[in-house]
Amino acid sequence: MTRILGIDPGSQRTGIGLVDVDAAGKCRYVHCHAINLLQDTDDFPARLGKLVFDLEDVLSEWKPSVVAIESVFMDKSATSALKLGHARGAAIATVVRHGLQVHEYAPRLIKQSLVGGGAADKAQVQHMVRLLLNLGEQKLQADAADALAVALTHAHMSATAGRTGLATALLRRRR
Repeated sequence: MTRILGIDPGSQRTGIGLVDVDAAGKCRYVHCHAINLLQDTDDFPARLGKLVFDLEDVLSEWKPSVVAIESVFMDKSATSALKLGHARGAAIATVVRHGLQVHEYAPRLIKQSLVGGGAADKAQVQHMVRLLLNLGEQKLQADAADALAVALTHAHMSATAGRTGLATALLRRRR
């Protein structure tokens, strides 16, 4: 059984989603929530510190095997992208410090992997997350649902790589 931690980084809220994947590739929901980085402070360095401390708690409690994180994309402003990059960096550094392997996925690839189209909206992604994890009509916080989508994307990409032999080729190349 592999436990995947999906992270949807943000400078105000960071989504956390965990799924277990068995040898047959079946995914099972474990946990999700959003870390509210605005709670108690508006100071950006303090928000990054909160992200690190809260992520440390997640790693200790849920003990993931591997981490998947959404990559940065340019949105409305360079300042927003820079802050997002800082949050991603804090999250990546935290999980790498714990010896976990990190896989990065572009937002468009995540949407394509789950919904079939890279331009899917948040409602479509949330619907597919609920469907794939048998969550029925359970309400999911948007950032937490996005984190589950990242974890599911990694599960699907890993399964495909395993079936096609890419995993073995990539491991050989890294050595």
